[in-house]
Parts: sequence; structure tokens; C-alpha cells
Amino acid sequence: MPHDPLPPDPFAGDPDDPSRALDDQDPEFGPPLGEDERAELLSDLTDLAVYQALLEPRGVRGIVVDCTDCGEPHYHDWELLRSSLEQLLHDGRMRPHEPAFSPDPSDYMSWEYCRGFADGVTETENESSR
Repeated sequence: MPHDPLPPDPFAGDPDDPSRALDDQDPEFGPPLGEDERAELLSDLTDLAVYQALLEPRGVRGIVVDCTDCGEPHYHDWELLRSSLEQLLHDGRMRPHEPAFSPDPSDYMSWEYCRGFADGVTETENESSR
């Protein structure tokens, strides 16, 4: 069972959830995710699990993402990013969250670095099994 770092929604599953009226008024709330978007999110969640398994034992705390809105790097611990992606998958949008407090940038790697590291490990394992 995944650990959600945020408290549960007290109106989860309630058809009379008062926030439903806000969803229709929120310009950020778009149409439901398409099949391609869902498939991409599921792939990202799978990749994230691989990256965490490979890099967390080496001291990497998570992933850094350069924000296109504010131009600043955002540091996401593994579980926070997983929770955010799962929220996007289930609800079509992510909840706001608190940024990491005084993160050490050397503890976080970019998604591209993680992908390259995983590819390198896979290639090395394939070469050693020949």
C-alpha cells in the first residue's frame, strides 16, 4: 500500500463533495486524461520505481525538476513525486504541496540523469551476461 504524505481527503468518494463545484470553475482543471496520457503516467511511475531502487541506496533522495512556471528547480523526494504522479493519474491534476525545506541539490538528480543511469546499469548487466 503506497504511503501518501498528505492527510486523506475527508470528502473522498462523497458525491456531495462541496469542492466539486470549484472544479468546474477552475481553469487549471482540464478534461480527463486520455489513454496516451494515462499510459505515459503509468510508464513514469514504473520508471520512478526503478530509479529509486537503483539510486536511493547510493544516497539520492529524489528528483529535481526545473519549473517552467517559476524558473526555479523543484526538489521532489521519491515518495512525494510518486504520490503526485498517482494523484495526477487518479484525479487528473496534482495537489499543491510544500517544497522541500532547504534541500541539498547534490541529493537530487534530474529525470534524464536517472534514465541514463538506469540505461547504463542495464547495458552493463547485459554485457556481463554474454
